[in-house]
Amino acid sequence: MPSAVHATAVRPTPVGHPIGQLSAVVGSQGLFDLAGRLAELDRWIGAELREFERELAAVPRGARAVQAAALHLLDLGGKHLRPMCVALAAKVGDGFGPAARQLAVAVELVHTATLLHDDVVDVADTRRGQPTSRTIYGNAASIFAGDWLLVDALRRIRATGDGELLDEMLAIIEEMILAESLQLERRGQVHGDVADYFRVAEGKTAALFRWAMRAGGRAGGTSAEVARGLERFGLELGVGFQIVDDCLDFAGDAAVTGKALYTDLREGKLTYPVLLGLERDPALAALVGEAIARADDGAAEQVGRHRAIAERIHACGALADARRAAAERIGKAVASLAGVPDGPGKAALITVAEATATRER
Repeated sequence: MPSAVHATAVRPTPVGHPIGQLSAVVGSQGLFDLAGRLAELDRWIGAELREFERELAAVPRGARAVQAAALHLLDLGGKHLRPMCVALAAKVGDGFGPAARQLAVAVELVHTATLLHDDVVDVADTRRGQPTSRTIYGNAASIFAGDWLLVDALRRIRATGDGELLDEMLAIIEEMILAESLQLERRGQVHGDVADYFRVAEGKTAALFRWAMRAGGRAGGTSAEVARGLERFGLELGVGFQIVDDCLDFAGDAAVTGKALYTDLREGKLTYPVLLGLERDPALAALVGEAIARADDGAAEQVGRHRAIAERIHACGALADARRAAAERIGKAVASLAGVPDGPGKAALITVAEATATRER
């Protein structure tokens, strides 16, 4: 186990914001207009993201394995999309003040807590291209680390004095747990249900995006109508984000995404492209069932089966249609901003939505 670090030590602020990195990736895809708008967005919100990063870096270190396990994952960075949603929603209103900053940190801590728990449930060995906390500190420490971060997050929300947001976060956490439970019940089943998929996506992924947008809007003093539009934006963006993530399990670059191909399939999760494929290609059921049943086989045997599944999903158009479904949900996210006043905040949210639809990481 790594040596303990004094509790007052902080992590260095990350170099290079995820938006700037995404701009470079989008530019490499030839989407130069979008890349330019992302670069402008990075400049427009850069100061707020640096404030968030400094606050996140100040999460105290300690001698306990629980703290080390939590900070191991925080040290690896991430896209910070949910905190960015808080910041952008706040800037639709009066701006990103101290309360919004605490809410941005809180939503990232909740997200990180869910990842620590997920890695234990999924028996995952890597996260963001590095060993998971559970492989270094053990499953128990990783679970308790997630709990520790949840407590810190809830305290930060309470400290803003907005009891309604605290109650809503408690409801969101319950919603996420129930969605995870539904996914767990369906794991390993070859015959899935698209309606259940969307229940999981809305509860597990989109719920936190939804809260981030609402929290930022409230902290920024937006009207009730605008806050509702922002919340709807978060819901649709979150579902679209999840579908794109599902697609990247079959067509992403592991060196860019930090996630090995076919991870979801190996864990017995029926993602949206798989569900579409199962509806169209009867032969897929046997292949998927075999892949799930023989998940403990050697890597070479697994990859061969997974590639065969991926080829059939490509061939029946399921992957392309899943991408289109993601674009439709993200289009709904943009449409939900109709009641948001025109301005740089609204334009920034539209840029984030478009980048989500095209992301390859």
